[in-house]
Amino acid sequence: MSAAEHSLHAVLGAGPAGTALAGELVRRGHAVRLVSRSAPDNAAEGIERYAADVSTPEGALAAIRGATVVYHCVNVDYHRQIEVMPQVQRAVLAAVETTGARLVVLDTLYPYGPTHGEVMTEDTPWRATSRKGRMRAELDERYLAAHRAGRARVVLGRSADFVGPGVLNSTLGGAVFPGALTGGEVLGMGDIDLPHSYTDIRDVAAGLATLGEHPESDGRVWHLPTAPAATTREIHAMIEERVGRPLRRVVLPEPRPFGPFDAAFMDEYAEMFYQHTEPQIVDSAAFTRTFGVRPTPLGATLDATVDWYRALPAGARS
Repeated sequence: MSAAEHSLHAVLGAGPAGTALAGELVRRGHAVRLVSRSAPDNAAEGIERYAADVSTPEGALAAIRGATVVYHCVNVDYHRQIEVMPQVQRAVLAAVETTGARLVVLDTLYPYGPTHGEVMTEDTPWRATSRKGRMRAELDERYLAAHRAGRARVVLGRSADFVGPGVLNSTLGGAVFPGALTGGEVLGMGDIDLPHSYTDIRDVAAGLATLGEHPESDGRVWHLPTAPAATTREIHAMIEERVGRPLRRVVLPEPRPFGPFDAAFMDEYAEMFYQHTEPQIVDSAAFTRTFGVRPTPLGATLDATVDWYRALPAGARS
């Protein structure tokens, strides 16, 4: 085993992305620590479980001690993001500046803001108009400024909306697949005839792990491997083929509570609803050209996702 494989990779955040990433890193032969506020109980065999509050300088430094690569996959309740995500950034960035570990950040499309259907590449201007979009853009500029100044080695991997095994809180997650399997209601947001990109959570993991293994990727934004966009109507038709029944679709032309998305979430999400009233098309060709990692075809993603939801106990599925 090489020295790189002996080195410790610390994954901050034990949600779907962090958990999938930790498993991917173990499969690649790395020593892995998975960190959350309480020691994760969903970590695969071979993963060190660690409890820390990485929004504090002390917690972040303890969480990454001994790591050569740190992956920031932390997320918080939607209504707390404006307050908490900058705190997490300050603590994590200070920690890697102290230890010298490389930092791989899982990022969103929010900094681009409304694109009016323009295909999003890494060269798309940042024109965020929402509070959360401007906040994410400010955080990203601080990450890249720290890299340019030589204070830290940082790379950002941007993902479209998640989909895949283990993904619940997504517009293509718990508001869709349980209803599809049981004959219940299935959510469609905004204009369901517009193309919308989704990133397979396993491709998120593979993409971040690849960035973690390639220091030459540092200092910029990359789009993680993302399958070609399809319309919500097309995706729903693909799900119907897999579950063997027509979907009872409920289309929300504007944000309101539905299924796992309660009023508190939807009130906060209202400023981001433009993502469902204009095309959201992500181009990840640069990642594939550079690293040879291709996105999972959408059909294969839906196969795996339906299988995962089908295997859930009925209570967990609802």
